[in-house]
Amino acid sequence: MIQKNKIIFLLLLIASFNVSNAVVIAEKTIEKSSKKIGKQVFYFGKELKKSKGAIIVSKSLSFDSVAGYGFDFSTATNVTLNKNSFATEAPTYFSVQVPEGNYQVSVTFGSTIKNTNTTIKAESRRLMLDQKQLKKGETATKTFNVNVRTPKIDATSQIQLKERDFGQLNWDEKLTLEFLGSVEIKSITITPITDITTVYLAGDSTVTDQDLEPWASWGQYITNYFDENVVVANYAASGLTLRSFKAGLRLKKIISVIKAGDYLIVEFAHNDEKEKGEGIGPWDSYSASIREYVQAARDKGAFPILITPVQRRAFNADGTLKPTHGDYPDAMRKVAQEMNVPLVDITKLTTTLYESWGDEPSRKAFVQYPANTFPGQKEKLEDNTHFNSFGANEIALCVIKGLRDLNSPLVQYFLKEVPQYNPNQPNAFTKWTLPMSKRFEIVKPDGN
Repeated sequence: MIQKNKIIFLLLLIASFNVSNAVVIAEKTIEKSSKKIGKQVFYFGKELKKSKGAIIVSKSLSFDSVAGYGFDFSTATNVTLNKNSFATEAPTYFSVQVPEGNYQVSVTFGSTIKNTNTTIKAESRRLMLDQKQLKKGETATKTFNVNVRTPKIDATSQIQLKERDFGQLNWDEKLTLEFLGSVEIKSITITPITDITTVYLAGDSTVTDQDLEPWASWGQYITNYFDENVVVANYAASGLTLRSFKAGLRLKKIISVIKAGDYLIVEFAHNDEKEKGEGIGPWDSYSASIREYVQAARDKGAFPILITPVQRRAFNADGTLKPTHGDYPDAMRKVAQEMNVPLVDITKLTTTLYESWGDEPSRKAFVQYPANTFPGQKEKLEDNTHFNSFGANEIALCVIKGLRDLNSPLVQYFLKEVPQYNPNQPNAFTKWTLPMSKRFEIVKPDGN
């Protein structure tokens, strides 16, 4: 009996030891996981010493999901590792595996041996730094915020992505930075942030982050004009209407994460105009859906802002613009008035903008290029709806003007150097020098 008790005691002791080990292993796993989603600091250079709490990148490593970082999209060969930086003259991507959330990113750059000209884009070509020029010996740090998201909403639902959404940088499990120009990067710091004002965008192809050149939209260029106290979460998608945006659960996703003090900016009509059926139209389904979006934001304590649709490039013989949106702009204006919602009338602003350029010059703002401009492009591109990067930036400036005219609280988050914009005197394409991203697609985005 005594022997039996000893055996039981030993078994209990062993079990206790295994449980203790399991607890220790679990604690270490949790600790490791928390470190992974915490602040990450990357120093670049082949002669750097180890630094506590930092990752030293001394080789041009391709992205590895196990390591959780690296140079992406076959651009590791573009990189030259110097003593305390990496240098590149070609478009180069650096990705870090992170969970869904908002992140503050600080990039330190500059060279001791040459002048540099640095452009930074994040995720699906969101412009964060536009051609910052530094002289030899100068360094600078740019800080900006990046929203990283997944389709998941809760345990039972997720956004219904389109086939072309898969593979886009906005929908992977990484935070990707693209560096363009004559660049020398010393360090990258990525810090999770939770308590920050977020501007959610709901819209169509004229708003969305276009993943591939030469297509572009204002939502991915307005990011360049905000400071580090706000982050933009762009849920717009090509080809969507107010109703299909909701049906695809994009509105549900936004409402699941939006908080008091955030903003919801809504711009639709291009595709809503093509919906048919009983009860479908500007004064029926369209107006009802706008009211629903507005109320959903307000119910969460967020601030809705409505934006009428950007104009299509369609000129009359006398140089004036054809109104191609029918009653849809008026319907949105009416809802805005009835519900006391701030409204940016981009329809009017872009009418002025295009007419100021004129018929032929305005082509330079759209995806209109002769054959063989881009790899695999055998036929000319002639799109009168979708913008190139120059046009998208001009529309972003129109949105900023509209918000300033409203005296919107969002104005406090604009960078001090953001210029006043007048669509009667728009910028000229000849002065647009932003370098193009590496990745291209000649297939037109959904919607018109």
